[in-house]
Amino acid sequence: MSQKNNYIVVAIILFTATLAALFSGAEYLGISHFPRRPYKLGLDLQGGAYLVYQADLSKIPQKERTETMSGLRDLIERRVNALGVREPIIQVQRDRLIVELSGRVDPSQAVKEIKKTPVLEFREEKKNFEEIKKRNSEILEKIKSGQGDEKLKEKIEDPFKRTPLTGRYLKTARLEFDQNTSEPYVSLDFNKKGAKIFEELTTRNVGKILAIYIDGIPISEPRVKEKISGGKARISGNFTLKEAKELASNLKAGALPAPIHLISQKTVGPTLGRISLSKSLKAGILGFLAVILFMILFYKLPGVVASAALMVYAVLVLSLFKLIPVTLTLAGAGGFILSIGMAVDANVLIFERLREELRAGKDFSAALEDGFSRAWPSIRDGNLTTLIVAIILFEFGSSFVKGFALTLGLGILVSMFSAIIVTRRFLNVFIGTRIEKIKWLWR
Repeated sequence: MSQKNNYIVVAIILFTATLAALFSGAEYLGISHFPRRPYKLGLDLQGGAYLVYQADLSKIPQKERTETMSGLRDLIERRVNALGVREPIIQVQRDRLIVELSGRVDPSQAVKEIKKTPVLEFREEKKNFEEIKKRNSEILEKIKSGQGDEKLKEKIEDPFKRTPLTGRYLKTARLEFDQNTSEPYVSLDFNKKGAKIFEELTTRNVGKILAIYIDGIPISEPRVKEKISGGKARISGNFTLKEAKELASNLKAGALPAPIHLISQKTVGPTLGRISLSKSLKAGILGFLAVILFMILFYKLPGVVASAALMVYAVLVLSLFKLIPVTLTLAGAGGFILSIGMAVDANVLIFERLREELRAGKDFSAALEDGFSRAWPSIRDGNLTTLIVAIILFEFGSSFVKGFALTLGLGILVSMFSAIIVTRRFLNVFIGTRIEKIKWLWR
C-alpha cells in the first residue's frame, strides 16, 4: 500500500473512531445534536429483581415439555410487560424460568402478576340458562337503580356450567382474516383428545352459546352454528382488529397448563446498582490508564501508537454495546476489561517481533512487515482459542455468564481488528520519515 493510501485509511479510521466516541458518550458529553441511545444495563448495575421459577411438568408429556416452557416464557413476558418493565430478560433452563427485571420495579407486584397463570375453560349453557340470565339482569337493574346494595351481587349465578374442555387441549389460537370480507376472526386448533371433546360439545350445543372463560371470567360467548369435527374451529363476530388480537392472545395464554412456583428471589436496590456501576467504571478507567502507561513506558513510541489503537478499540466496542444492544452486567464489564488485555497482548507480540527484526539489521519498513507477518499466527491462535471458549460459555452458561461471554467475544473480534489493522496503519505513517531513524524510540 502506498503512503498516500495509508494516510486515507488512517483518516477513515480516525473519522470512524470520532463518530463512535460521540455516539458512545453523547449523553455524558452533553452533545445535543447527535443520536442518543442509552446503554442497556443489567439488574446488578441499575437495580431490579432476579426471579427463578420451577415449572411442574409432571402432567405434561415429554415431547410437549419444550413447547410448554416456551409458552410459559411468552406468557410471563406479556405479564411483566404489563407492569411497564423495559425489556425484561426471560430465559428457559430445562424446567426452570429465569426472570430478570431491571430498573425500578416492585418485586412483590411482579411475583403476584407472574403467578397469575390463567386457566382457560369452555363452558356450555345450563338447562335453565334463560331463567338465570333474566334473574341476573333483574338483580343488576335493582343495584343500578339503588333498590339494592352490593350484597345482591352474591346472588348472581353463572348461567354456564363447566365442561371437560380446558386449555390443556388447545394447541394454538391465531388471528386470521376472512378472505371474502377481510374481517378478523380467531381460529382454534385442538389436539386429538381435545378435538373429540370439542366435537361432542358442539354436537349437543348447536344454536347455543359455548362460552370461553379465563380465570373464571368470560372473555367471549360465541354461538355454535353447527357440529365441528377435526379439532379446528373459528370464533367470528363483529370484532375489531384489537379485540381479535386480544382474544387470540388470551386464548394462547390460557392454553398453558403447567403451574409454576417461585423457588428463588433476589432484589438489587437502585442505590446498590449505582454503586456497582460507579465502581465498575472506576476500575475500567484505572485499568485502561494503567495499561496505556505501561505500554508507553516500556515500548516508547510504539506504546503511544498502541494506546491510540486501544482508544479506537474502546470506543468501537462501546458503540457496538449500544447498537446491538448488549445488556451490561458486572460480569459483562469484566469480559470487556479482559478483552482489553487481549488487545494489549496482540500489540506486545507485534512490538517484540518488530524489535527482533530491527536488531537483525533490517530497515524499518521491512522490520514492520516481517514483524506483523510473524506475530500474526500467535495472535490468531490465542484469540481464536479464547473466542471458542467464549462461544461455549455463551451457549451453555447462565444469564450472567452469557453476559461475560458476549462482551468478551465482541471484544476479541474488535481487538484483532485493532491490532492488525489500526496499529499497523498507524505505524506505517512513520515509514520514510525522520522518526523511523531515531532508534531509541523503537528499541
